[in-house]
Amino acid sequence: VASTASESDPAVVATVDSEQTAWARKLFSRSPLKQRKFRMLCRLLGSPSGRVCLDVGSDNGVISLLLRELGGEWSSCDLDEGTVNSIRRLVGERVEQIDGRVLPYKDAQFDAIAIVDLLEHIETDVQFVNECYRTLRPGGMLIVNVPNPKQGLWRRLRYSLGQTDEVHGHLRPGYTLKQLRELLGDQFKVDQVYSYSRIFSEVIDTVITFGVDLLKGGSHGKKGRIVGDGDLSKLKKSFAMYNTIYPFVWFMAKLDDCVPFLHGNMLIVRAKKQ
Repeated sequence: VASTASESDPAVVATVDSEQTAWARKLFSRSPLKQRKFRMLCRLLGSPSGRVCLDVGSDNGVISLLLRELGGEWSSCDLDEGTVNSIRRLVGERVEQIDGRVLPYKDAQFDAIAIVDLLEHIETDVQFVNECYRTLRPGGMLIVNVPNPKQGLWRRLRYSLGQTDEVHGHLRPGYTLKQLRELLGDQFKVDQVYSYSRIFSEVIDTVITFGVDLLKGGSHGKKGRIVGDGDLSKLKKSFAMYNTIYPFVWFMAKLDDCVPFLHGNMLIVRAKKQ
C-alpha cells in the first residue's frame, strides 16, 4: 500500500502499510533488546489512556505503533526523514520531522513525553529539554532512555568492529545518571531510575549489529543503523535464518537477569515537570 501524500511534508497523513507493519511486528517479536526497552517504557509510563502523549526518536516506528496501541492520543517525531517516513507507514498520522532544537507543538500540549534513544544524537540537548518542558503540562511526565556509557574491554571491541559512536550517529556516547540529572536541571524532578542491557544483551547486540552491517553495507543516517521499511523485504531470507537461532538469542538476553549487579548499558529515567 503506497503513501497517499508527499513524503517530504512532515505533517502528511499516510496510509498505513499493512505489509510493513506486519514485518515490523515480526522483527520486534524476535528482538529481546527492543522488547526489554518497550517493557521499561511501559513500566514508567503506566496506562496512557485518556492522556495526550508524544514519543520522540522511537527507532523504525514499531515502538510508536505499540505505544499507540496502549491507548491515549499519541504524536511521534524524529530527526531523520527516512525514519519519519517509516514511522508514518506504521502509524499513519501525527508524525513530524524535527531538527533537534524546536518542537512543532503548542505550549503545555502533552501529559507525557517519551524520548527514546535521541538525546545522544542532537547537539542542542539543553535546548531540546527546554522544549520538552515548554510542551509538557504542569506536572507532566518526561521519560528519557539513553545509553549509559562505560569504558571497558567490550566497548573497545565494539569500536574495533566499527561500531563507534560516530557510526551510530551519536554526538556523545550517552549520559551517566549524574549528567542526565544536570541536563534536566531544576525544571524536572527525577522520581524513578533504572538501568538495563547488561553484558549478555551487549554481546547479542554487537553480533546482530555486525550481521546487519554486513547485509546492508556501510551507509548510516542521522540515527545510525535503522532497519526501516525499505530494508524489510531485503532481509526476509536473513530473518528466516535468524529464526533458527532466536531461542539462543532469547536465552542470552535472559541471562542479564542473573547479573543485576553488573553495569547496565542503557539508562531510563522518569521525571516530573516542576
